Amino acid sequence: MIEPQSRIHYRRKIQELSLLYDISQLLDRSLDLNQIIQPVLAALSEKLGLLRSTVTLFNRQSEKIQIEAAHGLTTKEKERGEYQLGEGIIGKVIETGKPVLVPSITDSPDFLDRTKTKEKHTRGKLAFICIPIKIENQTIGALSGDRQSTDPKELDEDMKLLSIIGSMIAGAVKIRRKVQEEQEKQHTLTKEFKPPHIIGNSNAMVEVYKLIKQVAPSDATVLIRGESGTGKELIAQAIHRNSLRNNKPFIKVNCAALPETIIESELFGHEKGAFTSAVAKRIGRFEMADNGTIFLDEIGDLTPATQVKLLRVLQEKEFERVGGSTTISINVRIIAATNRPLEDLMKKNLFREDLYYRLNVFPIHLPLLRDRRSDIMLLADHFTEKYGKLSGKPIKRISTPAIELFMSYHWPGNIRELENCIERAVLLSSDGVIHGHHLPPSLQSAESTGTGLHETLKAAVNKLEKELIFDALKSSRGNRAKASRQLGLSERQIGLRVDKFNIDTKQFTT
Repeated sequence: MIEPQSRIHYRRKIQELSLLYDISQLLDRSLDLNQIIQPVLAALSEKLGLLRSTVTLFNRQSEKIQIEAAHGLTTKEKERGEYQLGEGIIGKVIETGKPVLVPSITDSPDFLDRTKTKEKHTRGKLAFICIPIKIENQTIGALSGDRQSTDPKELDEDMKLLSIIGSMIAGAVKIRRKVQEEQEKQHTLTKEFKPPHIIGNSNAMVEVYKLIKQVAPSDATVLIRGESGTGKELIAQAIHRNSLRNNKPFIKVNCAALPETIIESELFGHEKGAFTSAVAKRIGRFEMADNGTIFLDEIGDLTPATQVKLLRVLQEKEFERVGGSTTISINVRIIAATNRPLEDLMKKNLFREDLYYRLNVFPIHLPLLRDRRSDIMLLADHFTEKYGKLSGKPIKRISTPAIELFMSYHWPGNIRELENCIERAVLLSSDGVIHGHHLPPSLQSAESTGTGLHETLKAAVNKLEKELIFDALKSSRGNRAKASRQLGLSERQIGLRVDKFNIDTKQFTT
């Protein structure tokens, strides 16, 4: 019995939709075009019955058309498939941007058979379909294939389907070209702006590199903002190294680490006899940094009295040592840093508003490590190499489970926390590999430790409720009224729960 045409048509449409779905899934698998085109061609062979299929691309530099991927061809046959623009069916399709259907390749003079596959086919007519691959009206290549068929209507349907698939491949090529262009642009920007001692290629860090390049040649005061562990000192060093003062002193001061009683002496120096322990004259950090740069870290921790003196240095470029009366003039560039919200400190009168505006001439905000995830493994590799050398234990690789833990963690301690984790892991490693179990418990996940939930939410809530009622009855020696008051329940409510959990209250009265 001959199957009705409507049923055949319906079955074909279902097959076409299934094929298009499969191809869409394949195209989303990877950004590497070479990894996805081959499976697409294999799907065309399986679902559409193509004996051989190819994706050819036009190289505008060499002006040659070459096979990018093929199914059903040997390596040598693939290498032979090279054409000039307008040469053969493929060359003409790419030149004109119009599809071509050849019902029988043996009857077509345009079918050049460069791959020498015609001679391998001896049974029946072999049809050839070639579809242009276009991006914004520009033909970049062609999708082609051959199959056995004598039904013109069936070949026409194949041609329409391959046109859709050609458009899908073109979209995939367009996306990947855009990603490649962005990566190349990013690489160029990173190479142009990146200080050599700072690690990171993310967009957020490229913006920081641009700011460093802009401000470094000037003498402008810089305020570096960012959470603890984001690398503020490295940014300050980069600004100094790229400035006109790079061969002059770079003096670092951690304002939070200095006791309030000596911070003025540390910054501005003191004269002999200025206070009990001042047995000799001392040069302060500002004088040490003369003609160079001073980096004031944790500037938000300065005392109000020191803030006044610092404001004078910023305004007048002069100060007196503690216990002295001689005014000392200096030429120092100031770079300050803080992880504290200076605006909130100003509202509480803990930080001078005029000093804030003097420091905040050129602010640089450093991103959190979790906001620059593409840099995490670059930093991990750097610290792995560093501590591998220091400990005499070269680490060959970081395991995949460990990488997954690194990438999923939120890094509240930023780069400093990552460095500490790597140092610990290197010390624990015994086989040249950093494994997931070498990382601290704070990085571990339920999956990596096998501590996932083993009960439902309802069961866990019931368990907690029973424990609370049990403890309340125990402390009240079985007195339900007292236990109910302790838990904020009525006697009836606690009675219902005693029955629900089958609690014997007599055990608490003995």
